[in-house]
Amino acid sequence: MQLFGVNLHLNSREQLKKKSSKPDWLTLVSRCKNGDRGAQKAMYDALARKMFAVCMRYMGNRQDAEDILQDGFVTLFSKLESYSGAGSFEGWARKIFVNTALMSLRKKDVLRQSDDVDTAWYISADEPTPVQKIGYQELSKMISELPPGFRTVFNMYIIEGYSHKEIAEALGVSEATSRSQLQRARAMLQGKIKEKY
Repeated sequence: MQLFGVNLHLNSREQLKKKSSKPDWLTLVSRCKNGDRGAQKAMYDALARKMFAVCMRYMGNRQDAEDILQDGFVTLFSKLESYSGAGSFEGWARKIFVNTALMSLRKKDVLRQSDDVDTAWYISADEPTPVQKIGYQELSKMISELPPGFRTVFNMYIIEGYSHKEIAEALGVSEATSRSQLQRARAMLQGKIKEKY
């Protein structure tokens, strides 16, 4: 279509498909296994943004998240041989980044330190929350400000969908600790939201 002598390209279905097309993971994995640097870059480009968001949720600050992202990609590329092609590649990759973050948090022993946080923030979990009033970025920022143990359990349970039993096994804590940290994380978030709104 032309308007005032300028060609305008409307977003056709084909253009939209090109913009939103997902990589062919099986082909990329195969090429990466064969040492194809271009495929490794394509895989990095396709995953980096999403996996950085995962790393930020667990680590709470940009510098640590960048370190985990780098370590996660090193692990991902070294473990590509173990990806069988069954199931979602992105899901498989996400587990690598979550596990990399958890290992880092375990090394820093921040998961056990969270039990000592002052419970003055505690608010009954039965109270309604005004979460609908805040945006995703603001909520993400509030989550990143939680103590590491609370943030980790919150992310694993609420965002990743792990059970308390799975969290307990992954973090080396009891199921009761997992439940307690989740409840405290929710209470702290409710307190922050109520304080702001």
